[in-house]
Amino acid sequence: MLDCGLTEQTVLNFLPLPFVQSQKWSSLPNFIPGRDHDPQLDGELKECCGRVFVDSTPEFNLPMDKMLDFSEVDVILISNYLNMLALPYITENTGFKGKVYATEPTLQIGRFFLEELVDYIEVSPKACTARLWKEKLHLLPSPLCEAFRAKKWRTIFSLKDVQGSLLKVTIMGYDEKLDILGAFIATPVSSGYCLGSSNWVLSTAHEKICYVSGSSTLTTHPRPINQSALKHADVLIMTGLTQAPTVNPDTKLGELCMNVALTIRNNGSALIPCYPSGVVYDLFECLTQNLENAGLNNVPMFFISPVADSSLAYSNILAEWLSSAKQNKVYLPDDPFPHAFYLRNNKLKHYNHVFSEGFSKDFRQPCVVFCGHPSLRFGDAVHFIEMWGNNPNNSIIFTEPDFPYLQVLAPFQPLAMKAFYCPIDTSLNYQQANKLIKELKPNVLVIPEAYTKPHPSAPNLFIEQPDKKIITFKCGEILRLPLKRKLDRIYLTSEVAQKILPREVAAGVTFSTLTGVLQVKDKVHCIQPCADIVKEETSSSGGGVAPTKEDVLQKVKYEYGSIDVEAVMKRLTQDGFTNIKLDRTDGALSIQLVNEDTTIKFDDNETHIICGGRPTTRLKLRDTIMKCLQSF
Repeated sequence: MLDCGLTEQTVLNFLPLPFVQSQKWSSLPNFIPGRDHDPQLDGELKECCGRVFVDSTPEFNLPMDKMLDFSEVDVILISNYLNMLALPYITENTGFKGKVYATEPTLQIGRFFLEELVDYIEVSPKACTARLWKEKLHLLPSPLCEAFRAKKWRTIFSLKDVQGSLLKVTIMGYDEKLDILGAFIATPVSSGYCLGSSNWVLSTAHEKICYVSGSSTLTTHPRPINQSALKHADVLIMTGLTQAPTVNPDTKLGELCMNVALTIRNNGSALIPCYPSGVVYDLFECLTQNLENAGLNNVPMFFISPVADSSLAYSNILAEWLSSAKQNKVYLPDDPFPHAFYLRNNKLKHYNHVFSEGFSKDFRQPCVVFCGHPSLRFGDAVHFIEMWGNNPNNSIIFTEPDFPYLQVLAPFQPLAMKAFYCPIDTSLNYQQANKLIKELKPNVLVIPEAYTKPHPSAPNLFIEQPDKKIITFKCGEILRLPLKRKLDRIYLTSEVAQKILPREVAAGVTFSTLTGVLQVKDKVHCIQPCADIVKEETSSSGGGVAPTKEDVLQKVKYEYGSIDVEAVMKRLTQDGFTNIKLDRTDGALSIQLVNEDTTIKFDDNETHIICGGRPTTRLKLRDTIMKCLQSF
């Protein structure tokens, strides 16, 4: 299995989870369908700001378990920490017995994401879980009526499930080769997208498949993408292109800094919903420098997350996974990320939650707050919107493109604070992807069908049809990749190899017979000496007089060369045949054995014995002709 991402957009159908019970949420009217009203449904759905939301613990869309039995999955390869959030759903309580492979930053930062997600939802528990609404989808307004596989949605996993799933992860380094059950060698190579992010190269002795997901050719803090390892693949699978293809990340970063500065000058505070790692590191650095340049260097910045302390500390010990510019700072020695300096000088402060000890004492406005969750359905961001939402001087700035920001803000309307959409997505856009495909030159390109169609916001953006074959896929579709294995590698033991005696059968061409037993285990082919196998069989059977496999095989001869007709006639005479006539008709040679009513015909590559007499005569003639050929 390549990646196991979690569909989080489903949470937008649920009401936010505030830390303290809100009068606004608790007083919302129930939604009552126009017909077939079921009284048991009362209280599960609420009307808010012209939309209908589920009043329950947020739920997530699980991977499609009906297509695949997770207990039969042997290996899961993870490309980055954003693509592993469904791991507990797959490995826990499903009979999963396989192994998971990822780089160290992917494992550790993935742990931060999973622990934060669980903490945010468990810290604001709901009294009950709504379920009946899923049976009445046809009666509900959009977008609930269009919910994809709503009956499969589930509440968040437990912290125990998170820990259990992460114990199954084996850490790998870039360019480390991993033998996957003998079927192929898997190698993670840097993708340039985030700390520890990988593209996977799956190779055999004769085939090569590359999986490109979440990659970037931009210069940011992770190690740059390794393109050379991806070149000339038989099959290139490409996913994870940018969700904001029409914008430039650098431009949006500049807009974010400008909007924050304007907000601060208007005596307002800025809220930036974010994940606990990734782009937020760059935001700390860029925003601090811009505020200093604008003369606003005394504005406090707060990073609030249940894993804030771990995330900030861990990012500073990842030298081998960073860009060369960041690595050079480590060797000075210096902190690779400036947020370590900001923390020491109290320019940046971090807390687990808004109710954590010390926060109320340090908190002052105007300020900049980084906190989760970007969906605004749970986490500390919900509290800040309730606190700041009525002040037009304040602003909320969305940097994560995972969620449509208008849908994110829907249950909070009417909202007085300003909202800005500055998506910063460094993954490949369509132009970069097209350029990369041309440079990598794969034989076959496999991409989602949506990539070949013009993007809704930009009709001229799509993956161009390359010279080579292109295969598209849709959700739930089963594909057969065009890989036809023609050759395979076989290993010889030293004993077998020593018995090889090559014989030259033509100029520059040598042959040799090889006698052994072919064993296949985990798709590794190995030829072992017959004697070893024979000894085991004879010892278990108590001994016998039947010839061994080796005896039979060693008597087999392979003839080669061209037939000399004169030599055949001479050999026939020696073997007791008489009345032999050589016939040349239309350039074709044949030998007539008149007494035996037999004809031997010679073609360029074939010799035919047409015998009207006894079968023993034909066999005798065959042996006679074989003696005229060389053999090995």
